[in-house]
Amino acid sequence: MADNIVTVAYICSAILFILSLAGLSTPETARRGIIFGVIGMAIALLATAGSHEFSGYGMLALAIVPAVAIGAFLAARVKMTEMPELVAILHSFVGAAAVLVGFATYFNPENQLAGIERIIHDVEVYIGVCIGSITFTGSVIAFAKLRGIMSGSPLTLPGRHLLNLAMLLGTIVLGIAFARAETTSSAIIMLLIATVITGVVGVHMVMAIGGADMPVVVSMLNSYSGWAAAAAGFMLSNDLLIITGALVGSSGAILSIIMCRGMNRSFISVILGGFGTASGKAAVVEGEAIPIEVDETVELLKQAKKIVIIPGYGMAVAQAQHALAHVTEILRDKGADVKFAIHPVAGRLPGHMNVLLAEARVPYDIVHEMEDVNADFDQTDVVLVIGANDIVNPSALDDPNSPIAGMPVLECWHAKTVIVMKRSMASGYAGIGNPLFVRSNTRMLFGDAKKNVDAILAAYRD
Repeated sequence: MADNIVTVAYICSAILFILSLAGLSTPETARRGIIFGVIGMAIALLATAGSHEFSGYGMLALAIVPAVAIGAFLAARVKMTEMPELVAILHSFVGAAAVLVGFATYFNPENQLAGIERIIHDVEVYIGVCIGSITFTGSVIAFAKLRGIMSGSPLTLPGRHLLNLAMLLGTIVLGIAFARAETTSSAIIMLLIATVITGVVGVHMVMAIGGADMPVVVSMLNSYSGWAAAAAGFMLSNDLLIITGALVGSSGAILSIIMCRGMNRSFISVILGGFGTASGKAAVVEGEAIPIEVDETVELLKQAKKIVIIPGYGMAVAQAQHALAHVTEILRDKGADVKFAIHPVAGRLPGHMNVLLAEARVPYDIVHEMEDVNADFDQTDVVLVIGANDIVNPSALDDPNSPIAGMPVLECWHAKTVIVMKRSMASGYAGIGNPLFVRSNTRMLFGDAKKNVDAILAAYRD
């Protein structure tokens, strides 16, 4: 394939990737965005394979065929509740790829460079390997936390910020030594040490982050994986890989900033790790919860004119979104004003609840962001909290020693009645109690969310 055709194909792919990101910005156009992305990636793969510089078709087939089979198998079997950890482990693959590409590029015997060209090439390799190493180890730890293999509680070592700074300075010094190395063996030693140090940085950063802040971590690792891919593009002199990596890296960083604002966290503190903790001791929740049964819940919903539904990770686990969509339709048909309130970090992944509601065909126009709903709670008759905990915790505003202190939350306790669906009084992912559960206007509907929503649906249909 001629170079100009490859260039045109790369430009078309880049445009499709941009359109894909634009499409993914809203639920209405998300499906179209995914299609654009798939087409763009197919064009990029075919153009790369058809380039006159490429000849290893057997090796390509050996890598692509198993990858496609494994990817299709996992995509078909993965549950929506398992999507966060799947995304995390996929990020680790990008990081590992950047590390391997860096070492392979450095060992490539065809790279006979000298002078400033060799220095630039070595810097590209070094940065790519370091970013890839951080992304790989950080994503593996994130996967382990999200999967439940490892505790979601933060590990805060004494002087952790100084430790991070020392490792950063050590990485910079090693980078200078790597670029100035006179022999290949000494350069490889510097690169290997830097890989280990940055790998430790990735582990330390994510280990120090509390469970309630994991959605921000996933978004940040998405950004890291993009920059790792861009670095690999520089090493391989592949313009499309640079563009694609930059798109993913920048969009992930922008999403992280948006989510940090939603969590009232500093963007710098996310990068350094160690946020999601508090210096003092959180207040103990005192009081007795008031239970409620399904028939009482149905009566309250029948009498309500204004209803707000707050979904959380528990709804995803119970797969209650489809039955909830039917209940919502019935309530609206009976004249009730029903809204869904979505917290920026509800679930374990950015946009997790939006995807679940879209899957259940909940109308997009009744799904609202936190800042659009908080002012309306004092005029709301019933708030239905389904499987949410930390995002409706008053401690974020009332308790300065709480691990989630300062985080904006859905202030549902201002409503006339709050009905919370939970299996038990257990704490959320942040590992703290929730005073909402013992407030005088809160009723606890214990049990499996799907069974309870199904029972509510059956009562309306009867």
